Amino acid sequence: MATLRTAPRLLSSSRRLLRPSTARSYATVEPISKLGEAMSATQPPVSEKHTSTINDPSKGENPRTKTFHVYRWSPERPSEKPKMQSYTLDLNKTGPMMLDALIRIKNEVDPTLTFRRSCREGICGSCAMNIDGVNTLACLCRIPTNTQHESRVYPLPHTYIVKDLVPDLTQFYKQYKSIKPYLQRETKSEDGREIRQSPADRKKLDGLYECILCACCSTSCPSYWWNSEQYLGPAVLLQSYRWLVDSRDEHKAERKAALDNNMSLYRCHTILNCSRTCPKGLNPGKAIAEIKKAMAFA
Repeated sequence: MATLRTAPRLLSSSRRLLRPSTARSYATVEPISKLGEAMSATQPPVSEKHTSTINDPSKGENPRTKTFHVYRWSPERPSEKPKMQSYTLDLNKTGPMMLDALIRIKNEVDPTLTFRRSCREGICGSCAMNIDGVNTLACLCRIPTNTQHESRVYPLPHTYIVKDLVPDLTQFYKQYKSIKPYLQRETKSEDGREIRQSPADRKKLDGLYECILCACCSTSCPSYWWNSEQYLGPAVLLQSYRWLVDSRDEHKAERKAALDNNMSLYRCHTILNCSRTCPKGLNPGKAIAEIKKAMAFA
């Protein structure tokens, strides 16, 4: 579901990033998810049944036509409700991934469509969005070949929307910065070279360092929806554990102390949407459980 509104709370926290003379409006999006995620009673976007369909201008012979319903909202028209815009594409002329479809829509059908993308290889995390009810990366999500199935594309749920499929991740990155995601150490290496660790200690970082901060897990977490101001969320907590378990770091006590409150860590209720939706196959839920265990036996 989605609702259109201004966001003074978010604007005040990110004012330095905005031009002071410009008042920005945001939409929030809360799509229906097949993961059983909770829905709030907010106003839905205008259905695709009440918007026009923009067709593929260059269909070939024997086209395999598929319909894509894409969430649209523009800050240039803040009084207009979000809507689901329908597009049809010939799959014979479209690449296999959802990102290929979005790029083709932008390049050949509707240049006003806005979304983030960069590497196209599941490394940068830029193209994170909600596709057919699941948070994932558009560059790693295959287009269902069943042309009778109409795909629906939303921004990441429960986020402020800058435009169309672009979420505002200001708060997410502020939380990431708060955990000091870098090696903290006063002791220098005896030989002046790099700080080494054993293969066993290095192996502890597997499943942690691969996180690309796409925010798919955090925006699938009901606890994060309800407490995003204070609860750090699965992605940031996984990153926090990455430094807690690193044998080279010497500030583990300070890192634990920063999490020792009611909200930063303990709002996790092991719903595990985060582990189910991670496009990199990581397990934030396990990392959070390990932090809780380390805190309990510290």
